[in-house]
Amino acid sequence: MKFVNLPIWATSLLLSLLLISCSEDHAPQASTKTYLLVHGASHGAWAWKKVVPLLQAQGHRVVAIDLPGHGDDKTPPERVTLEDYVNRVVDVANAQAGPVILVGHSAGGVSIAQAAERLQAGKVEKLIFLDAFLPKSGESVFSLAAKFLPPSTTGEPNFSDSFLFDPTGATFTLDTARVANFLYQDCSAADVLFAKANLGRQPVAPFATPVQLTDTKYGTIPKYFIICSKAKNGDMTAMAKNVAMNKVVTLSTSHSPFFSQPKALTELILSL
Repeated sequence: MKFVNLPIWATSLLLSLLLISCSEDHAPQASTKTYLLVHGASHGAWAWKKVVPLLQAQGHRVVAIDLPGHGDDKTPPERVTLEDYVNRVVDVANAQAGPVILVGHSAGGVSIAQAAERLQAGKVEKLIFLDAFLPKSGESVFSLAAKFLPPSTTGEPNFSDSFLFDPTGATFTLDTARVANFLYQDCSAADVLFAKANLGRQPVAPFATPVQLTDTKYGTIPKYFIICSKAKNGDMTAMAKNVAMNKVVTLSTSHSPFFSQPKALTELILSL
């Protein structure tokens, strides 16, 4: 670009203004967030396939994680520990520029809680528990289930009745004849078929291992809870009170709003 017959001072001023304009055009928006989405039992990153593009469409960076032994990760499930889960979340979080928002669905709540303890408030902007297990220090998925999701007294099957353990007890799969009712009752037939085709073996060790959390680390990170009020696998209303929350909100869906109401879920996540 040439500036004909302009004084040197005027040419310099115009060049400076152009450089400032170009920098602003290419600078990331201040409102851009980084969301790390962590799945629950027997699921994988595939559970978030509808939510990821909706968050990205709003200008955010999004990473849906396959925990070890799930989805495309080929780690033998019988060898997977809670530490493996946490290491995966921590490694992916640390690979992102700036702070991250951890979103954990169901059993994924325990994974994001322990990961947040390690990452601390400087790296974790907030924790969002989506109808999730919400632990205090010393609690595990199994102990929380015993505390907040007691067996049915009516004789009706419980969600845990759909757990099919392997002979060693190291993993279980979900009974696909039952999961549609417990997890996906408001989802489309296509989504139910997709989920059933992708459900994998669930390692038991991560569910039996208590987390180790502190008030000075995990306790200082803002926390939000989304209750799925029509979930049939268990009412998480009491669970949401196990740890102090910045806010608790309700979504009128099954346990799988990422399939049945991804737009409403995305809008709610963004509002927290």
